[in-house]
Amino acid sequence: MIEQRANTMRDATQLIGRVLLAQAFIIAAIGKIVGYTGTAHYMAAYGVPTTVLLPLTIVLELGAGTALLLGWHTRLATLALALFSLAAAIIFHHHVAAPIQLVLLTSDLAFAGGLLVVCAVGGGHLSLDAHKEPATGVAPR
Repeated sequence: MIEQRANTMRDATQLIGRVLLAQAFIIAAIGKIVGYTGTAHYMAAYGVPTTVLLPLTIVLELGAGTALLLGWHTRLATLALALFSLAAAIIFHHHVAAPIQLVLLTSDLAFAGGLLVVCAVGGGHLSLDAHKEPATGVAPR
């Protein structure tokens, strides 16, 4: 009974964690689509070539964010998003003398950390990944 409750709690928290992480990337991608020109100008101001990288950023955030939400190829999606978060931190939020930049830097680092934890443990039982793994006595990763 206690083990069943612990498993239920683990499954629920993994799902909620995935949803909370994924929504940030999905919403960010939608914001970039809606404000495409403004985002392009922002990226260009940091010397980032937008012609290719902005569409790739949108595809990554939307695609990997949705994969994370569904728990589909969770490890790959979270690793990609973690690396993306680290890159964004380095490129856009390195001026830590400005308080908002320090907040954004630490937020990107926290996202990367959380994503790496999900990468390590996998999508959990309440994920599409759980349905493709062989049935064993071990929790899906």
